[in-house]
Amino acid sequence: MPTVLILGATSDIAIAIAKKYAGKGYDLQLASRNVERLKPLQSDLSIRYNRECSLHEFDAANFASHESFFHALPQKPEIAVCVFGYLGDNETARANWSEAEKIITTNYTGAVSILNVISNYFAAQKKGAIAGISSVAGERGRQSNYHYGSAKAGFTAYLSGLRNRMFHENVHIVSVQPGFVYTRMTDNMKLPPLLTATPDAVANTVFNAVAKKKNVVYVKWFWRWIMLIIKSIPEFMFKKLKL
Repeated sequence: MPTVLILGATSDIAIAIAKKYAGKGYDLQLASRNVERLKPLQSDLSIRYNRECSLHEFDAANFASHESFFHALPQKPEIAVCVFGYLGDNETARANWSEAEKIITTNYTGAVSILNVISNYFAAQKKGAIAGISSVAGERGRQSNYHYGSAKAGFTAYLSGLRNRMFHENVHIVSVQPGFVYTRMTDNMKLPPLLTATPDAVANTVFNAVAKKKNVVYVKWFWRWIMLIIKSIPEFMFKKLKL
């Protein structure tokens, strides 16, 4: 049976993605720093969907371990989904480098490190697909979250270049651009209901985008046009806004 590797499997979005793929007949490899937290999900997926579901310890910030982590997997996946991320606090990051570094490492550097390993393997096999969960926050820097946004901007550019490079190796790369999503990470935020997606909506978008070999997808279609408008605002005006 086909296998999907989910990196950062404890998040609400990752759990929804795991359930979606299990329901479609995929075996699962769930990777996270805290595999103990994944055991109830492993049991649920195994029983509910009768799928193989294995747990693997993975730390996005431990770059030196990424190659050995991937090559130690008992079975190599056909699809890898990079879900891990960290919103952090922008004002804390301004004053405290450790917070800024955590935002950058989790959202960009760690993702690049592990996806380089996975994409090189897929390229050697001449097959495979990678879905990276980025963010519309990376499409223009805003004063409220520019540390997070800049890291996601880097990740979006990385996925674009990787897609270009891997096309010639028969490996497909999907960039997923959610807007606001109802998750534990956004619990303390007042989100506009019309603009906010559920984890299940993200999971459906990821599954369909990989299956149909889409390149860049927005979880709610109108975010494409919202960001087009935001990006078109001249800088001399944009810098005066409070966003």
